[in-house]
Amino acid sequence: MPLPLLALAISAFAIGTTEFLIMGLLPDVARDLSVTIPAAGLLVSGYALGVAVGAPLLAVLTSRMPRKLALQLLMGVFIVGNVMCAIAGNYALLMVARVVASFAHGSFFGIGAVVAASLVPQEKRASAIAMMFTGLTLATVLGVPFGTAIGQQFGWRVAFWIVSGLGVVSLIGVTALVPNRHDIAPASLGHEVRVLRDPQVWLALGMTVLGFGGVFVVFTYIAPILEQVSGFSPRGVTLLLVLFGVGLTLGNTLGGKLADRALMPSLMGILAALAVVMAIFTKTSHASVPAAITVFVWGIAAFATVPPLQMRVVAKASAAPNLASTLNIGAFNMGNAMGAWLGGLAITHGIALAALPWVAAAVAIAALILTWAAARLDARTAPLRAAGMAVRQDAC
Repeated sequence: MPLPLLALAISAFAIGTTEFLIMGLLPDVARDLSVTIPAAGLLVSGYALGVAVGAPLLAVLTSRMPRKLALQLLMGVFIVGNVMCAIAGNYALLMVARVVASFAHGSFFGIGAVVAASLVPQEKRASAIAMMFTGLTLATVLGVPFGTAIGQQFGWRVAFWIVSGLGVVSLIGVTALVPNRHDIAPASLGHEVRVLRDPQVWLALGMTVLGFGGVFVVFTYIAPILEQVSGFSPRGVTLLLVLFGVGLTLGNTLGGKLADRALMPSLMGILAALAVVMAIFTKTSHASVPAAITVFVWGIAAFATVPPLQMRVVAKASAAPNLASTLNIGAFNMGNAMGAWLGGLAITHGIALAALPWVAAAVAIAALILTWAAARLDARTAPLRAAGMAVRQDAC
């Protein structure tokens, strides 16, 4: 892995750890701050909303900065937010601290993906983005379980101090290793926003919302599914989530390699596989071993979508990639929220936990249809683009 990509992956690891760490520490936080578990759970929602709102805001504010400087600034925001978490004296301050930390999330991944793609040749750009996102997948496998164990043993504040330290290491890595030569001329705000007139950019963002939203229809409720349907103990569920995280890591790498070969066909194949795996899970969830195997394969399919979805936005918004790439990170989080809402709505209306993967499969199929429509639009406009290029060449 090139050293600049390593610096970006370490940063992604730190950000991913702080995003998911709170889930394992909710009982400790609730008890220490004298709030209910549902109230503590809003710290998760607050972070997600902070990503969705903060991503485009900071993308605009940093649009005229060199990308390396923007990454350094965002990692500084991340450090400040996590230090605030560690010293927060009450629930309200902790919520504010979580939102501050979340502001760095979307913009860092958005700008970082553009930087990662610029570090390698054209044919390896999706793989480079996947390398950066490997830090995020490793956070689910290593960072979150380790941080949760530390927090439970020594107090949840210690866990956030450790994450703050990871942020400092990340900032040093970005400063020392990420080069300046890949920066481009700063784009004006109007130029950045004009790229959103392209319907293909909006289609790409919609593909992300649906493509990743289907994952969270089930993932949000995976613990009760595995306990009540598959028969796993709470400890068994923890181990299966680690297995799921391993699948995410493998899928991230696989998705990057496939996208480099053929982006849209690969993405359609991955979404189709995701729908099939979810349909199979409605059957295999009733037995422990088949359920474990399916969860692992599901993890591979779930995160194999990430590099091609991110690369699609970068490709379709090449004139203003920072804003569009950052908006796509917000779209991932919107997908998370939408998937959780759809899953809860289905359960409320009487759909059994074992049947919930059918809802996820339907969302994945909707993402597949939208991706197919975008590919058809590509094919329809390709002759027009070719004709336009020929006219410009003749004029020259």
